[in-house]
Amino acid sequence: MRYAIELTPDDNGTLMVTCPDLPEVTSFGDDEADAMLHAVDGIESAIQGRISDRAEITFPRTRGRTEVEVPALTAMKAALHNEMLAQGLKKADLARLLGWKGPQVDRLFSIGHASRLDQLEQAFRVLGKRIELAVRDAA
Repeated sequence: MRYAIELTPDDNGTLMVTCPDLPEVTSFGDDEADAMLHAVDGIESAIQGRISDRAEITFPRTRGRTEVEVPALTAMKAALHNEMLAQGLKKADLARLLGWKGPQVDRLFSIGHASRLDQLEQAFRVLGKRIELAVRDAA
């Protein structure tokens, strides 16, 4: 998941960061590299906020001169969240389908938690989905 970001020089010598696909993302950086690190943090915070609000997570649609990539684990958690919304399910429903306790399911949706891939695969499987992996040249 590569999100386009816009870097705008601010009046105090920093760069303001915004993300067209996630308008709630606003951050800054001392230089371009710092701004890009803050952009990823801001995007992950926006994704976590949308998960908490049970709102759809907008996947990247906009292409830009500057893009940042969110970690694969974050992308999988966002996809799982969107699939649950699409199927009209709540975390309690997923817990029942998996035979797990609530806190185990909560961790699947916590961006800060290093969920195991096999747990995410199992969650997608009970929803009738599977994860596909693609390896591409670095841009």
